Amino acid sequence: MTKNINSGKDKKGRYRHHTLCGILMHSSLAVTTDGLPLGLTAVKFWTRKIFKGTAALKRKINPTRVPIEKKESVRWLDNLRQSIGLLGKSDRCIHVGDRESDIFELYCLPHDLSMHFIVRMQTDRLAGDGDHTISDEMDKVAIKGLHRVEVRNENGDPISVTLEIRTKRVHVLPPIGKQKRYPALDLTVIHATECGAPKGRKPIEWKLITDLPARTRSEAIEKIDWYAMRWKIEVFHKILKSGCRAEDSKLRTADRLANLMAVFCILGWRVFWLTMLNRTAPNVAPAMALASTEIGLLDQLVADAGNRRCRSGTLSFYLIKLARLGGYLARSSDPPPGNTVIWRGLSRLTDIEIGLELGMAGNVGN
Repeated sequence: MTKNINSGKDKKGRYRHHTLCGILMHSSLAVTTDGLPLGLTAVKFWTRKIFKGTAALKRKINPTRVPIEKKESVRWLDNLRQSIGLLGKSDRCIHVGDRESDIFELYCLPHDLSMHFIVRMQTDRLAGDGDHTISDEMDKVAIKGLHRVEVRNENGDPISVTLEIRTKRVHVLPPIGKQKRYPALDLTVIHATECGAPKGRKPIEWKLITDLPARTRSEAIEKIDWYAMRWKIEVFHKILKSGCRAEDSKLRTADRLANLMAVFCILGWRVFWLTMLNRTAPNVAPAMALASTEIGLLDQLVADAGNRRCRSGTLSFYLIKLARLGGYLARSSDPPPGNTVIWRGLSRLTDIEIGLELGMAGNVGN
């Protein structure tokens, strides 16, 4: 959480800029294969003494020679350990990370914790006997099959693309500076590359590495679908920034910011959870996610008519009401309500509920 602000003009009329240094947060979100967020399993807060100059530092120090314990990237390992300590049954857990988590130490830790991982590759590591790289091996692998997915273009419109799937079990070597500390590993590499990409746009290309098997096209697609769930953490962070407006906080100490972010994490998760619960389990009882007071207020505030033909009395029935309170029109052609209207509706409902409690307290006092 850093921000470059304008602090006025100096005596010569030049604008002065300085950086406000806040805290950084690294979070791990537990998500089902259906995309339902179950909650945060680990959160780490930290701050930096220096926010610039890392590129110049790399010219003096080889990052691969620095122990992971002395790097910021150790947060990936810390969150893994914290998550497994909370969840317990590690063999059912699969760590999914983007290219920032392409760390060889992270490949080794899941084996020690009896869990699994899927990571998007950033580094073309040495493979086999060390005389070639992973890319060299994958260039010789035949296409296992095609997979059609729907993505959104730069305008936000849905488009369908076809991916060529390649997969192979590869003997991956640690970086040269770490070969005395870490062993070589046999891992599965999956390449999913768009074929026939239009001019003016880079082809979609995912290079994934995992300890799980992917011998067939269907097994590879399963791992690709699991990696696609990584985007859920981005949605969660968007709720924190846009809904909770976390970056606009004016608190002066890191401890106070961390406490505020802990509360925002609970609020952000509930908004995200309600949004996805409406899509994955629409017909469960509303009491599963809403308090009796919230259900009663929604019945009084929002009419039953116009609820997108939802079955009366179900969770989806009341979540549509909540979204309508936040500006959702609930037309038959509208997609399911998203996080924004759920956030607005929940915010309004909370204000009304607080007002009701204050009114009742005033009546009791009189």
